[in-house]
Amino acid sequence: MFIVANRVPVASGWEDTFEERFRQRAGQIDKQSGFVRMQILKPESNDTPYVVLTTWQDKASFEAWVGSEDFKLAHSNPMPKEAFDGEGKMEIHEVIIDAEP
Repeated sequence: MFIVANRVPVASGWEDTFEERFRQRAGQIDKQSGFVRMQILKPESNDTPYVVLTTWQDKASFEAWVGSEDFKLAHSNPMPKEAFDGEGKMEIHEVIIDAEP
């Protein structure tokens, strides 16, 4: 499996807008080949960014999503710069160990 973590430093007062955009997202990520799940992690403190986790069957599936028209649509109307406290950061990971009860 393949996981992409986007760390998004949302500015104070913009949290509800950020969360609602994901609830009403325009893209069709759920229908993308190789998509496993998406999780939006809300921080418990103001100095911690939101984390948007997407899980894919493999790297090729993620790359196909990034190159898709649905990806372009989902990212075509970004929030204003003042909605963020700094730059976001994308981290890409390959799952090497996966333990569940």
